[in-house]
Amino acid sequence: MRYKYILFLVLLAGAVAASAQDNRTEVDPQVQAAASKEKALKRKVAIARFSNETQYGKGIFYDKENDPMAKQALDILSTRLASTGKFLLLERSDLDKALGEAQGSNADYKKIGADYIIIGSITQFGRKNTGDVGVFSNAKTQLVEAAVSLRLIDVSTGQIIYSEEAKGSAEMKSKTTMGVGGTADFDATLSDKAISAAISQLTENIINNCLDRPWKAYFLTIDEGTIYISGGKSQGINVDDVFTVKEKGKSVKNPQTGMTVELPGKVVGKIKITLTGGDSAEAEVAVVEFIEGRIDEDKLANYYIVENK
Repeated sequence: MRYKYILFLVLLAGAVAASAQDNRTEVDPQVQAAASKEKALKRKVAIARFSNETQYGKGIFYDKENDPMAKQALDILSTRLASTGKFLLLERSDLDKALGEAQGSNADYKKIGADYIIIGSITQFGRKNTGDVGVFSNAKTQLVEAAVSLRLIDVSTGQIIYSEEAKGSAEMKSKTTMGVGGTADFDATLSDKAISAAISQLTENIINNCLDRPWKAYFLTIDEGTIYISGGKSQGINVDDVFTVKEKGKSVKNPQTGMTVELPGKVVGKIKITLTGGDSAEAEVAVVEFIEGRIDEDKLANYYIVENK
């Protein structure tokens, strides 16, 4: 009887502990639902150019338009930005080739306007070999160092909203002792790794600066009572999403800088997405309905759409 009582206490304690553990790990369904709906609307970004400003590899037959190192850096940056899934990355560097293909296939190619453009350059690049020769051993280090500069420009204002330079390096070591060990010629992939390391340091800052700026969409037309706006699924817009409609603020000239500044817009209503369509980024549209407020249908250009905060 005594053993049964002890066993009962042990089982009871285990049940209480399991219940406490369940309470600690339980998630509020409303919080979980809100987290699952959280998203970031994609900005349209184009890399306008990437140049090689160093003297490396510039011989008598150097072609600035086909600099292999500049194209390499552009491809690395494009791949990094595209892999984040946070942008609509638009082609600019090889746009003439895309247009040529479109003309050859009778396709109707339309150039999409970017929200932000990136201008980049390789500002430093160098290779260095160092060695350490001993009585019984021989060590060799191959080192490549690169510096990359990027500027992020807001197309709507022409302002540089982010500018920074980063440095990256890559090295390879080989060592022989008493004639035993590995030796290696220069590794060409070290150049890729050094440039990639520099670009990696800047990618996150580009993402943060773009996403910190307000996302915007615009009214396209009203056809027989149906309201169309720019944007669609590729930008993260889905049916039942709600957005805020603002009327553009007055444009004034800042006498200090000489630049035209648009004053903050005024909230005039809210819209809900009822339908999305289009098979490509440039052809995407969304159909909306007003759930609050209204606009002057004859002056659609005076309004813009932002995320609902």
